[in-house]
Amino acid sequence: MAKHFPWWAVLFPALGVVEIAARGTVPLAVVAVTLVGVIFAAVRHAETVAQRLGDLLGALVLALSITVIEAGLIVSMMLGGAEPTVARDSIFSALMIALNGVLGLCLLLGGRRWFEQNFRPSASNAFLAVLIPLAVLTLVLPTHTVSADGPVYSAPQLLFVAIIAFGLYVAFLYVQLVRHRREFIADHEIGAAHARPHTLAAALAGVLLVLSLVCVVMLAEALAPALEGAVRGAGLPLSLVGVAIATLVLMPEGLTAIRAAARNNLQAALNLTLGSVLACVGLTIPAVAVVALVTGQPLHLGLDAVMTVLLATTFLMLAVTLNTGRTTVLEGMVHLAVFAAFVLFSFLP
Repeated sequence: MAKHFPWWAVLFPALGVVEIAARGTVPLAVVAVTLVGVIFAAVRHAETVAQRLGDLLGALVLALSITVIEAGLIVSMMLGGAEPTVARDSIFSALMIALNGVLGLCLLLGGRRWFEQNFRPSASNAFLAVLIPLAVLTLVLPTHTVSADGPVYSAPQLLFVAIIAFGLYVAFLYVQLVRHRREFIADHEIGAAHARPHTLAAALAGVLLVLSLVCVVMLAEALAPALEGAVRGAGLPLSLVGVAIATLVLMPEGLTAIRAAARNNLQAALNLTLGSVLACVGLTIPAVAVVALVTGQPLHLGLDAVMTVLLATTFLMLAVTLNTGRTTVLEGMVHLAVFAAFVLFSFLP
């Protein structure tokens, strides 16, 4: 039981509850540390639940947990009066960090250790077949519409895109979990038996996961104004708020994917990385769209020309990288180079 519940995975959610109850009396630095700890605890408990459910359902639990965390952070900042670009910056940053930073490290470190790694291209192509149009509809097209001023959708357009995003994500889940389940499992994992947590351990992990996710949203609400104020005070681009949110959210999941690649299980690493970012677009966009429509909050989704080029370059590279079913360190280095360009142009737009 202890291996499923390390002390920190129980301590940080408990601290989160205490700090929420004592709102306004705890220093923001302490709240920030607790928030990071609670996020790691949430992913740890999600992993325990995932081990009980199996590879594919487990990856879904992890992806949904990450999405709840990111959507909670974004909505908290939106309701706190943050810039209308915070959702766009967070989601785009998640795409760049996952598809170039995390994936690049997976391919580089895995290729360095195992020379070359194999995966199922049919699975990765299924991810891209849904992810590419979703990214274009949500992050590129709003810049070119004329129904509303600025890089925004009108209310009917936003509702339509939210429905399409959610519908495509549900359709993908049906293909991944039911229709073509075998395509998303590595050959050596088919029929393999794995030690699973006891039912009681998985149930307790589920309760702690829900508690952790609630704490993340509540603590983020307290930290949101301070984070934006710190970025403004330092004279940095406000898009870095979105970069900070995406980095914080993807850090635990990224480490899990990198460990999977280091164990020569690149298929699992791809399922985690691509699944998380697909859930980010397919579920976070509908969530923030509903909040924007209900509250009347402005929602700027369209990217500028520089970031649109980086997004297009990323998808072009993914089409090459994930087409053959094998990767080496070279593909990892190229994705990390694109990630470095994203970091540079985020600080120096």
